[in-house]
Amino acid sequence: MMEANAVLADALWRAICYSSVCQLHLQDNVLLSQPLTAEHVKKRPSGHWGTVPGTAWALTHLALAAGALDGEVGLVPLLGAGHAGIVQLSASWVTGELGRLRPDFGADADGLRRLSFSFPDVDGLGAEVIPALPAGAFLGGRLGGCLPFAQGAALGAPGRIVVPVIGDGECETPTTAAAWLAHGDLTGATVLPVVHVNGFRMGGPSLLGRLDDDRLRAYFAGLGWKAEIVHITTGSQAEHAAFHAALWDAMESTLEDRPTALVLRCIKGWTGPVALGSQTLLGTPALHKTPLTNPQADAEQLAQLDDWLASYRPSQLFDTYGRSRGPLAEAVAQVRWCALPSARSSTPSAPGEANAVSFASAVTGIVRQHAERGDFLLLSPDELASNRLPGLAGEQWAHELLAEEVLLEWLAGWTASGRRGLFVSYESFAPLLTSGLVGHIKQRRLDGARGLPSLNLLLTSYGWHNVHTHGDPSLATALLALVAPGVRVLTPADPARTAAVLDEALDSVDRVNLVITGKHTRTRHPEGYLAEEQSRGLAVWSHLSDDDEPDLTIVTAGDIPAVVATEAVDRIRDRHRCRVRVVNLLDLTVLGAPSVWPRGLNGREVEHYLGAHAPVLVLTLGHPAAVWGLLARRLRRPVDVIGWQEPAGPLPQRDLARTMGMDVAGVERAADLLLASREVVR
Repeated sequence: MMEANAVLADALWRAICYSSVCQLHLQDNVLLSQPLTAEHVKKRPSGHWGTVPGTAWALTHLALAAGALDGEVGLVPLLGAGHAGIVQLSASWVTGELGRLRPDFGADADGLRRLSFSFPDVDGLGAEVIPALPAGAFLGGRLGGCLPFAQGAALGAPGRIVVPVIGDGECETPTTAAAWLAHGDLTGATVLPVVHVNGFRMGGPSLLGRLDDDRLRAYFAGLGWKAEIVHITTGSQAEHAAFHAALWDAMESTLEDRPTALVLRCIKGWTGPVALGSQTLLGTPALHKTPLTNPQADAEQLAQLDDWLASYRPSQLFDTYGRSRGPLAEAVAQVRWCALPSARSSTPSAPGEANAVSFASAVTGIVRQHAERGDFLLLSPDELASNRLPGLAGEQWAHELLAEEVLLEWLAGWTASGRRGLFVSYESFAPLLTSGLVGHIKQRRLDGARGLPSLNLLLTSYGWHNVHTHGDPSLATALLALVAPGVRVLTPADPARTAAVLDEALDSVDRVNLVITGKHTRTRHPEGYLAEEQSRGLAVWSHLSDDDEPDLTIVTAGDIPAVVATEAVDRIRDRHRCRVRVVNLLDLTVLGAPSVWPRGLNGREVEHYLGAHAPVLVLTLGHPAAVWGLLARRLRRPVDVIGWQEPAGPLPQRDLARTMGMDVAGVERAADLLLASREVVR
């Protein structure tokens, strides 16, 4: 690569990194045209920094290389890590793609200010990788699938090189590991993986990061790939030139059907803050998320942020209006974003915000209590810290690996030999386990009930509290659809109930227990009902209910439904001058027929808990279809269910709840219709 082109790459890379830091931290003064003050900084910075420099480096060179090609070959980048969404937004803003999709985020100072102010709840776009923007054909959030996705996209497509940019953490997933080997069976699939090895996955050192260059080359050679390794240490123009030359060589090898992986080795979060007080940040997991947690109130952090932003020399990149200038303007003119056919489309927009708190103490105490008995195994796909359980990471009985399917089999083998364990993950990732869990249930059925410890899953971060790519309650729906008596779907309403449910589940036998709970909530509900909820699976919350036969019964399953019902019940009562009963459901399976489900309510119990004739409104965290499947027309009265529906695009929590009816107004509307239908029946 000629020296002049290295200058262009350097300018584009610095601009992408700079705008990423702006999104993480700033709400104004995005060009540093004034001295940086606390008023310019977000109160609660949020987002992921660690992958930004390396991913921005890869995207910079891929976009410039695509622009330099003659048009006969298309170079299509894909981002494998959802956390790289901030880089996708930044690269799209710098090169003008974002402004073409969303004029309010144009490639000038006002567009960057609006983008930074709205991040991470960017209206209609969210904060993770999405198909609407360049390099987003593989939807963020499905860690491990980008390489085989790229292989499928490249298969039978001459003239297209698909370039998945994947992290060393992703390479720990069995899906990626198998895809390396499977590539030999894909004739004509021109895939050029860029493997971003920064030494760490989210919570600890990565497996690939522990290998030196010789062992790394040997590893890829054993899989049938040649590894071209480039070290980036300073971000100099010479390193830009070296990487770009390696990229062109790798493209040539790929087109000649010689599988080649381009390995980018760098330090996690480089160019970010080296330390914070006495804590080292650079080259540690502490840089995975934004390292400066409170620059608005901390003068030292504010000064560090000022230095960090200034290190990218923004005055050389942008004019006074925030438009690209000099080498950056030349780079933007050369950039070409290639996409898969029909891979990019606009996404509906919606404003709003979300808030969250923790549940750590309840779970940590119970887990430690059970671990003391010596036959306990705790497994998580690199999410203990993310699930607010950092104190459990590193224990001898705790293991983290970015390979859900492997962890599930570890747990199945562990419990099959008579020992107890717990799998902690996000609800959105848990559907990866569906096939394995179904097989486990079948195996236990064939093997007969032998009193073996249950398979226990603690699932958090459901879509109501998280981003668009992290909303998928499908595992619970799929397991309930099996109508397997050993399945329990447990939905505690607060941390005390989470602790009680987990305690019982870890000592249970012959079951699959799905505990679905919020990692953020600290809401407390009266604990006087807890014993009945545990023994029978549900209880009438008398503090929210009228004494007499109800005109309407509201059933809640989960923390958000319980809070919404608590806020709505008096308004419904006052509006309709009616009697309302609130029933909290701890175990979803009690709604099923007792002929199938061991805890299913019989006819007498249905009347006892739900009333003899009252319409029933069920509020659930999961799919309404799961509730309807359990009820199976058992209730001969008006019934409605409010639950998860797949939204058309990213929505902040408040707007998501409103759209799906899981807010006070939505519950009131549903109650209006149910009470009206009751009058018609009369």
